Amino acid sequence: MTSSALTARVDAVRRFNRFYTRQIGLLRDGFVDTRFSLTEARVLYEIAQTPETTASLVAAALGLDHGYLSRILGRFAEDGLITRKPSADDARQTRLALSAKGRAAYRTLDRRSHQLVANLLDGMPEPRQRQLVDAMRLIEGSLAAEAAAPRVVLRPHRAGDMGWVVSSHAVHYAKERGWGAAFEVLVAGIVAQFLREFDPARERCWIAEMDGAPVGSVFLVNGGDDVAKLRLLLVEPQARGLGVGRLLVDEFLRFALEARYRRVTLWTQSILTEARALYERSGFRLVRQEPHCSFGHDLLGETWELDL
Repeated sequence: MTSSALTARVDAVRRFNRFYTRQIGLLRDGFVDTRFSLTEARVLYEIAQTPETTASLVAAALGLDHGYLSRILGRFAEDGLITRKPSADDARQTRLALSAKGRAAYRTLDRRSHQLVANLLDGMPEPRQRQLVDAMRLIEGSLAAEAAAPRVVLRPHRAGDMGWVVSSHAVHYAKERGWGAAFEVLVAGIVAQFLREFDPARERCWIAEMDGAPVGSVFLVNGGDDVAKLRLLLVEPQARGLGVGRLLVDEFLRFALEARYRRVTLWTQSILTEARALYERSGFRLVRQEPHCSFGHDLLGETWELDL
């Protein structure tokens, strides 16, 4: 790389840093209009996330000098924001926790930080929001020696999710398997029937979200005779390898047991090797194989079952 190219890139990074720190108000005296500095707010956050953590763990997580952190913790203790007690495992270590006053201060910081970012995103079209989050994830992954695993959460379906389920299945299977419109029609029929006949006591749809965007789905459909059907398991490419599929199947099985189903069944294809491996690890057994021609391809359909 030439020196001029490097200089231009350095200038671009510094320009972005100045822009973003101004956007989120890091140059003000108090973070999100509180009396805490940004560093103090991060220390409160770390203590709130890990009950009875230690100063060493906080310093390591934030890359702070121990003397600097010790002064911050001293001020927190004087203000009644934290409690300190000797560790039961190591007398040399002191366990830190937020007091009731500290938890209230943390909730204020968390609420105002959330609102600050929400205000930045408000009015921005949905595609632009996704682009922004993807760009930030790219920056984080590029700069971190080992990027932190994104946070994945499961939630029930809500308005608009079924359109995403149909679209994501159609797009990914067309791209990865060459399955045509017939497959999209099949998926659309499954979700339409699910919505028409949905029984919340016996059926569920779970949507996996990563950084607020849907990245996976699975459906539990009542198959009658105390048999639950697993349908439309999908994990988008950017979320694969993070355990999202296992998380979805585990939650499916937990609810199936709670709803007192006797057996779980599913239909898949022999070429879907990653899904088959997941089913096998979860305890399913292959009970039947049938060749068929569907979605413009010759396939080997498989039925898998699991007795609960």
